[in-house]
Amino acid sequence: MAKRKKSPVNAPALDVLEQINLHAAGLDIGSEEIWVCVPADSDEPSVRVFPTFTVDLQALADWLAACQIETVAMESTGVYWIPVYEILESRGFEVYLVNARHVKNVPGRKTDILDCQWIQQLHTYGLLRASFRPTEDICALRALARHRDNLIRYRSAHIQHMQKALQLMNVKLTEVVSDITGVTGLSIIRAIVAGERDPHELARFRQSGCKKSEEQIAKALQGNYKLEHIFVLKQALAQYDFYLQQIQECDAQMEAMYAALPPSDPDSRVSPPPKPKGGKPRKNQAHFDLAASLYDVVGVDLTAIDGIDALTAQAIITEIGTDVSAWPTVKHFTSWLGLSPHNDKSGGKVLRSRTKKTKNRANLAFRIAAHSLSRSQSAVGAFYRRMKAKHGPAKATTATAHKLARMVYFMLKNRSAYVDPGVTYYEQQYRDRTIRNLKRRAAALGLELVPVPAQSATVS
Repeated sequence: MAKRKKSPVNAPALDVLEQINLHAAGLDIGSEEIWVCVPADSDEPSVRVFPTFTVDLQALADWLAACQIETVAMESTGVYWIPVYEILESRGFEVYLVNARHVKNVPGRKTDILDCQWIQQLHTYGLLRASFRPTEDICALRALARHRDNLIRYRSAHIQHMQKALQLMNVKLTEVVSDITGVTGLSIIRAIVAGERDPHELARFRQSGCKKSEEQIAKALQGNYKLEHIFVLKQALAQYDFYLQQIQECDAQMEAMYAALPPSDPDSRVSPPPKPKGGKPRKNQAHFDLAASLYDVVGVDLTAIDGIDALTAQAIITEIGTDVSAWPTVKHFTSWLGLSPHNDKSGGKVLRSRTKKTKNRANLAFRIAAHSLSRSQSAVGAFYRRMKAKHGPAKATTATAHKLARMVYFMLKNRSAYVDPGVTYYEQQYRDRTIRNLKRRAAALGLELVPVPAQSATVS
């Protein structure tokens, strides 16, 4: 069999490297010192080292200004780059925060001097791309949102300490109460710490919504109340209350920061403000109307999308900001999130097409939202279940997270509202697409599909 001739490839012409950023500097940042390289004709010597104290960072900015530097490139090294970035940006420099993987030097000797020279050289030729960083006010919100997540994680450890202390006393509270930090569970634990031991008295704290009866709860509360375990339970409860207070203070600070942000243009708002949802509130929700605050800033209601609640929307907005113009197309956006295939090609073949590993917090937020749609009676929920039946839960989560990311991108870009078409619409659309494909395959085989009458289909 003759080999098929390959069509000619129009290879793009590669220009000789030109110096694009003539007034560029490169920084190699450490915990104790910063090595800086400027063009050779700017100063002598062109490489200097500065300590990391604030006074020295101001001196670094003065020296760069004296050398007529306009743009600065640096690696994202831990958290050491943040003060340098903020000071240089406030002084009017164009600062490039570069992924460390993009500035790897060739194998060989590696020193701080060579690193800053290499970064400066790459930046001079325009070979470095700046990492995305939201605006300053969004970065401030992002810092508090991440801090709040840490507080919730710290608090969860003390919930486990309370569970362990109860188990050591053989108090089976976790067997009769779904959540020991609910109203019933916390009331019983506080009474135990206060000195109450009568199981029937403790069982009277049962709320009407508990599935277990008062007699069942009283039976589970008959335990071996030893002094050392009571002491551990008391301290774990105190730590839980402390972190709960910290979370409330953090929410109050975030509410004030949302109020200080410039509101979105009222004319660009295409959907009504979100209404508070009834029913039992979910755990770890904000202690203020977060959905309304997000709507005032963004101008669209992201919580209208199934699977995205107020906290998930906050995690997304604080990571990507309110303006998606940094990504020219939705494909750029999903690629930055790490939700699109990352093809590795060699010899004309795709070796791997899995999504790349990433620590992007917006990626995690979209995945959590997608995973929560397993029982959602919505179009996105139906899509998740179809993908899960076809490819498994892992790929279904990625595909659904990709779909949610596209929805958020177009809502922010076009300032459009989201309207769920419903499960019926999605299933009908899927049915019509399947019939079209079957008709096309039948026509290729010289056959024709004939629909069965509804009455005959019912009889059969």
